[in-house]
Amino acid sequence: MTALIGRDELKAAIEAGTVVVVDALGGGYYAQQHLPGAIPLVESEVESRAAGLLPDKDVAIVTYCSNAACGNSEAVARRLATLGYTRVRKYREGIQDWVEAGLPVETGEQALTSGR
Repeated sequence: MTALIGRDELKAAIEAGTVVVVDALGGGYYAQQHLPGAIPLVESEVESRAAGLLPDKDVAIVTYCSNAACGNSEAVARRLATLGYTRVRKYREGIQDWVEAGLPVETGEQALTSGR
């Protein structure tokens, strides 16, 4: 199982700009709302898009999906680890927890850019 990160630690890392956040939900969920600065990447696209989105295999990456019952974040995290990414963690509680805590989200599509 992928190492976990809690909401407070993730919030601090996002604010510090020390993590790349990956939204593993797919479909229109990303456009509806996503964590600040998150990039969309679903399991079926990891192998084809990861190198372009995440060129540094040692960058801190956190995957998330909707909540603890959603398996997408674990699936994306495992695929990234298989490709050699060394610092992948999972925010198991997902965007549901983030929103319920009153933390900010972004909406709309994001241009495909490389990771930090």
